[in-house]
Amino acid sequence: MLLTRNAQAIGLEAKLFRGFSDSSRLAILRALLDGPRTVGDIVAQTGLSQPNTSNHLACLRDCGLVITTQEGRFVSYALSDKRIAHLLRLADEILADVAKGVYECVHYETSKPRQPKARTVRSGASKQRAR
Repeated sequence: MLLTRNAQAIGLEAKLFRGFSDSSRLAILRALLDGPRTVGDIVAQTGLSQPNTSNHLACLRDCGLVITTQEGRFVSYALSDKRIAHLLRLADEILADVAKGVYECVHYETSKPRQPKARTVRSGASKQRAR
């Protein structure tokens, strides 16, 4: 039973760190280090597209890492907990000490964009024969 609880806790912790592992989400979290920002501000600061930024913000909000505040017709995003900023700054400190090893590590390759799978399009006659 203890092992199961430990595995569940580790799984939950791994899930938390997946929120930080995506470069777009990490850029957004870093953009929020200095305080609340609108989507437009985040787009300008990160260089991400507006739809991509909005999708990642929704993910970060659903996971509890950012919160929203309505300001007139604008929505402002902020880190949900000051410890997130502390964690990001601590990561900078650790990375300063181990950057060479992380850079040279072949086990944690950066993710590459997924290529869409090629779809086979059949003509009407081929579709009927395929049934």
